[in-house]
Amino acid sequence: MARDFRFSFNIFGIPSREALQERCRRGESAGFHTVFAPDHLGAPAPFPVLQAAADATEHLRVGTLVLNAPFWNPALLAREAASLDILSGGRLELGLGSGHMKWEFDAAGIPWEPFGARARRLEETITALRRFFTSDLAALPGGRSPVPVQRAGFDGSGPLLIVGGTGDRVLSIAARHADIIGVAGVYQVPGKPPGTFRLGTAAEADERVRFTREHAGERAGDIEWHVLVQMVVPTDDRRAAAEDLISRFGGEMTVEEALETPFLLIGTPAQMAEQLRASRERYGFSYITVHEPYYEAFEPVVELMRN
Repeated sequence: MARDFRFSFNIFGIPSREALQERCRRGESAGFHTVFAPDHLGAPAPFPVLQAAADATEHLRVGTLVLNAPFWNPALLAREAASLDILSGGRLELGLGSGHMKWEFDAAGIPWEPFGARARRLEETITALRRFFTSDLAALPGGRSPVPVQRAGFDGSGPLLIVGGTGDRVLSIAARHADIIGVAGVYQVPGKPPGTFRLGTAAEADERVRFTREHAGERAGDIEWHVLVQMVVPTDDRRAAAEDLISRFGGEMTVEEALETPFLLIGTPAQMAEQLRASRERYGFSYITVHEPYYEAFEPVVELMRN
């Protein structure tokens, strides 16, 4: 059975507290379900942003998309996440990834490890978080550690867990642990510096979803599938817009691939809505996030699909 759609947007910057909160109030009124904060140097700190968003809204869920697991000590992360879950009234969705931008590690003075080591760190962090979330740690000298309000997800340990990525190791971890799995829409270009990406195709999304479902086994039917749309392009001429994108951004993607990929939305609101329905049917993607610069372009689609 197909899941109902959920819609979300992420936050790139905070021009002011008032501007952030007004955007979140508008999003809630427009029918968005969640606001996400990324975890990158150069972007605002995720947990204060999400607390401000929760304070300004009544039902809008707040989440991380996604935290860079090697940046965090699991005990301190558990404290941050549990505190936000309490203060938001149980609205946190906790997204984790293995990290992929080498320059951020270099700038922060954190060792850049091979991908396998970063993937192991991701899984170790998930395991540790569940341990902290299900223990009150009452024996700590400083007192009782906060625990989440939520007991959600397949194991009932705390907030819904999102894991996103493209590689076999991260998606295998997601298959074992995540309530929500995000198949990333960008791929590292082989032979280029870490962080040099290209857009994924529909065929690659097919293969990545199939791989993850196979590794999830009996859990596959309980997983919510998430897609981060990289660009929203309003137009009355989908092909012309796709041709323009290819000419401006280059790469090896054909016009037909640009029109088919689930990581782009091109067309009128009605056409975009049809794209999303087809994507849900084909891949299972029912949780849709757009980048903040495309919020206005996507809002009419959300309005259309609410009715």
